[in-house]
Amino acid sequence: MRHVRAAVVEAPGAPFVVRDAELEGPRPREALVRMNAVGVCHTDLGMRDTWPRQLTPMVFGHEGTGLVEAVGAEVTGVAPGDRVCLTFASCGACGECAAGHPAYCRAAPALNFSGGREDGSTPLSLDGSALCAGFFGQSSFATHAVVHERGMVKIPSDLPSEVAAPLGCGGQTGAGTVLNRLRPGPGTSLVVLGAGGVGLSALMAAVAVGCDPVVAVDPVSSRRALAVELGARAALSPGDGLVAALREATGGGAHYVVETTGRPEMARRAVGALRPRGELALLGLGGEVTFDVMALLAKGARVHGVIEGDSDPGRFLPELIGLYRRGLFPLDRLVTTFPFEEIGAAVAAMRDGSVVKPVLTFP
Repeated sequence: MRHVRAAVVEAPGAPFVVRDAELEGPRPREALVRMNAVGVCHTDLGMRDTWPRQLTPMVFGHEGTGLVEAVGAEVTGVAPGDRVCLTFASCGACGECAAGHPAYCRAAPALNFSGGREDGSTPLSLDGSALCAGFFGQSSFATHAVVHERGMVKIPSDLPSEVAAPLGCGGQTGAGTVLNRLRPGPGTSLVVLGAGGVGLSALMAAVAVGCDPVVAVDPVSSRRALAVELGARAALSPGDGLVAALREATGGGAHYVVETTGRPEMARRAVGALRPRGELALLGLGGEVTFDVMALLAKGARVHGVIEGDSDPGRFLPELIGLYRRGLFPLDRLVTTFPFEEIGAAVAAMRDGSVVKPVLTFP
C-alpha cells in the first residue's frame, strides 16, 4: 500500500476535502501513475452533486496527467518512466471499441462510473475502510492513481503538464465534436453555446479547420473577449433576441451549433439558430430537453449526442498535440493553475466565471 493525498467527497454535494489515504498497487491491466496535474471539469462537480450516496466517500478527477511508476503484468502500451495523459476507460473488445468509438463502450458504466473496478473492488482505502474510486477509470484528484490500461495515452516528455491534463476530457470533447463528428468544411458557419473549456476547445478546432464565421455565446464578458482573441468573428451574450442575432451573424443561420451548457432552453434556441439542413451537437450534461419536432423536420436538422468528442484517444490526442504545437489549438490560453491542496479555490473560480479551466498541480 502507498500513502497518498486525495480530495475526498464524503457525501453527495459535499465539498472536496484533501485527506490522507492508502492506495494499493496496480493489477495486471492497470498502471500506477504519479500525478503532475489534473484539470477540474464541470462533470466532476455535476457528478459529485448527484452521485449515489452508497458510493461515497468517493474520489473524483478525470483529467489527469503524470508519470508511470509501475505497470501490471499485462500492460503493454506504457512502461515505467513514461509520461501519460489520462482519459476515460474502455474495454477494447466490444463492437463500439472495435469500430473505433470507445466513448460508447458497452462496459463504460462499470469501468468509469461504478465507484470501483468491474469486480466491485476499489484500490483506495480511508481509515481502514474502502474509499470509492475509479472515476473515468482513474480518480485523479489524488497524488497517485491506479489507472485502467486503456485510459492512458503516452505523451511527449516536453508537453507542459497544464496543457496535457485538459486534453483527456474537455479538450478532446470540444475539439473532437468538431473534428470527429461534425467535420465542417472551410467557410461554414459554426456557433458555440457556452465559452467554457469544452466550448472554447470546440471553437479553436473550428477556427483551425477554417470555419467562418465562428460565433461564441456566453454570459461572462471575459470569456467572450477570449473567444474573440481565439478567432471568433463575434461573441454574444445570451438573452432576448439571441436567435435573431445568431441568424444575422451567420448569414441566415448556422451550418453547425455546438451546445455545451446543458441547459434545455439553450438547446431549443440552438435549433432556431440553425439554417436548413443544419446540425446541432449536444454536449452538456443537462436535464430532459423537449424539441418542437416540426421545427426540426421543417429544417431537415440533424441532432447529435456526443460523448468525449466521439474520439479514440490513442489516435486523437496525438492529433490535438500536433495542432497545439503548430499554434492552432492554444489550449494553454484557457488554463489557470492552482496547487492541488487549493482545490476548493479552483472550484470557486470556475463557478464564478473568473477562470475557464482550472488545473491543479502537484509538487
